Amino acid sequence: MDEYQVLLYPQALRDLDDIYSYIAYVKFSLENARNQTNRIRIAISKLQFMPYAHQDRIEGIYAGKGYKQLLIDNYIAIYKIDEENKIVYIVTIQYQRRNI
Repeated sequence: MDEYQVLLYPQALRDLDDIYSYIAYVKFSLENARNQTNRIRIAISKLQFMPYAHQDRIEGIYAGKGYKQLLIDNYIAIYKIDEENKIVYIVTIQYQRRNI
């Protein structure tokens, strides 16, 4: 089985920070913020083994352009696979109800 490197675009890193900040400071739950972002990071890291196992992105601005999506609780990580270099690029991580 091939192993891929998983890299986060700067936008995806900002998204993780925003998710943490929203849960911690708007919802007033530091523990939930830490737990949620940890679950997202763990799920994303598992893409190193089977990135093709998830759905193609079929709606929003990433639809029909070779992007895939990973559902994590109420969040979606949108990513692209560079097969030649064995890299999974996480483009963005958003709350599921946003139109991305």
